[in-house]
Amino acid sequence: MNALTYYTNPQSRGRIAHWMLEELGEPYDTVWLDYGTSMKAPDYLAINPMGKVPALRDRGGGGDVVVTEAAAICAYLADRFPDKGLAPPPGSPQRAAYYRWMFFVAGPLEMATTAKALDWQVPEGRSAMVGFGSYAQTMDALEAALRPGPYVCGERFSAADVVLGSALGWGLMFGTVEKRPAFADYVARLQQRAAAQRAHALNEARLKGSQGRGA
Repeated sequence: MNALTYYTNPQSRGRIAHWMLEELGEPYDTVWLDYGTSMKAPDYLAINPMGKVPALRDRGGGGDVVVTEAAAICAYLADRFPDKGLAPPPGSPQRAAYYRWMFFVAGPLEMATTAKALDWQVPEGRSAMVGFGSYAQTMDALEAALRPGPYVCGERFSAADVVLGSALGWGLMFGTVEKRPAFADYVARLQQRAAAQRAHALNEARLKGSQGRGA
């Protein structure tokens, strides 16, 4: 058994941190869970009472800890394995952008794209009450952040790119993110990474296997 155990489903946000694990190149075990059955079973609810994926269990580093939420898992792993260089050093100027845009994805971008998908409308004059302000403001802020490139922290690829690149990729695919050239170019660049392709292949293989079993 490896120190890292990853709980996921191929049709979930679990793909985000799965990519991060492949970027690390550290050994890990994968536990594939199904909605409504194993994801709600008592043994998994003991790990994540929300009964959702992803979740990461780490028995290394002198402890036994559980981390949930895709962005948190990516940030945790970057700090857990600093020699991999997937986070700017603490105190560096790039660390500010790293935190800023990773949390932007988990906050404003998540809210804005969910609102668009469900056709939620912020009442006129109430934009100050919601974390994303407006959908247009969210898209404009992201485009401005990506324009300098090639990555969200400048010249250095980081875990923030895993999180943001995943979110934009899914948003472009499902129409919850506007098809702006800056977004498409950024996602295409990230999808060329070997780790991203490995993670995609692992999830697609699992998905095809599940369909073959009638799951």
